Amino acid sequence: MTTATAQRVQVSVELTLRVLTVAGLAISAYVHLHLAHLYTTLGGTITQADLFRVQGAVAAVVALWLLLTGHRLAWWTAAVVGALSFGAVMLYHYVDVGTIGPLPNMHDASWLPSPDKMVSAVAEAAVVVLVLVWWAVVARRQVRALPPTQAGRAGVPGPADGGPARGGS
Repeated sequence: MTTATAQRVQVSVELTLRVLTVAGLAISAYVHLHLAHLYTTLGGTITQADLFRVQGAVAAVVALWLLLTGHRLAWWTAAVVGALSFGAVMLYHYVDVGTIGPLPNMHDASWLPSPDKMVSAVAEAAVVVLVLVWWAVVARRQVRALPPTQAGRAGVPGPADGGPARGGS
């Protein structure tokens, strides 16, 4: 495989992962914004609807940021949003946490009345997996291609720090 072909494949893989990750964030954003009106009465100072709207807005902004820039920080922010959203839905599905300060009791042991909750959970888990695949396939290769001084600044140990020498595997 020529260098130009390898670069085209790399760009195609990165773009595919980016679009799929953005789709996962968009699904999470849509579901939370779509369901928020159902939870306006749950809570006092902060309602579950407020939390759903904030989560939906954050997921939408991060999705747009990742789509438009593909920046490393956007990727990692997408992973954090996906992980926190997935963690919250799993926690409140399986554990009755109760109210925490101004946060309402959001325990909901059901996946009904619609499949939206399950779809959102799957999308959020997929975002985390896709970011890890991006890191393993794309990001690590980009750092390896940097000169040793820049790779060291990117947080990858080089020979001077006790890490592997550049150029080999």
